[in-house]
Amino acid sequence: MLRLLVLVLLLANGLFFAWSHGLLRAYGFAPAPVNEPQRMAQQIRPESIKLLSASEIKRVEAQVQADLAPKECLQAGPFDDAQAATLRKALESALPSGSWQLEEAKVAAQWIVYMGKYATAELQAKKRAELHGMGIKSDSVSTPALEIGLSLGGFETEAAAKAELARLAPKGIRTAKVVQEREAGTANVLKLPALTEMLRAKLADLKPALAGKPLKNCP
Repeated sequence: MLRLLVLVLLLANGLFFAWSHGLLRAYGFAPAPVNEPQRMAQQIRPESIKLLSASEIKRVEAQVQADLAPKECLQAGPFDDAQAATLRKALESALPSGSWQLEEAKVAAQWIVYMGKYATAELQAKKRAELHGMGIKSDSVSTPALEIGLSLGGFETEAAAKAELARLAPKGIRTAKVVQEREAGTANVLKLPALTEMLRAKLADLKPALAGKPLKNCP
C-alpha cells in the first residue's frame, strides 16, 4: 500500500511538472500565461522611445493644436515667368516646403474697366480716394503697359466689361474705358492650400514678390 502511495505521488509530481512547464500544452493542458512575450516581439525599435521634458511637451502640444486648427486655402496670380522666378525665391525663404504650390495653369482673357494712366502715384491715390467716396471699388493695375492706373472691375469678356462701364456711367464715371489687360493663355499661379495662423504671420515677407496680386480664397 505504501509503495502504491509513493508511486501515485511520483506520478502526480511528474504530471504537475509537465503541466507547469507547458509540456502538455499540445493536449490542451497548460497554465495560463503570466506574461506576454509575443508583445515584446511586436515592438518596433523600443530603444527609440524618449521621455520628453515639460518644454518639449508644450512644443509638441502647440504643434498638434496648429495642425488641428482650421486651415484656409488662398491663391494669387497670374504671374509671368519673370515674376514667378522672383516669387519662388521669396517662397523658399519665407515658407516651409510643401506649404505652397507655384504651378503653370491656363488663364482666361481679362478685360477691365480702366482709368489712367496717371503721372504719379499721388494722383492715382487721389483718384482712388475719390472713387471710394462715390462708393466705387478700385484696384491698382499691375500690368506694366497700364501702370499707373486703376481697374474698376475685371471680366472674361469685352461685352461684360462694357456692360459694367455702362452701369457706372450714371454714377459720374466719364473717363474710364474698356481695355484688355490679359490675353488667354498660360501663366503661373500661386496656391497656399492649407494656410494656418502660423503661416499667415509670414505672408508679409511675400508681399514685395506678389507684384501687386492679391491673395484670394481658392474657388
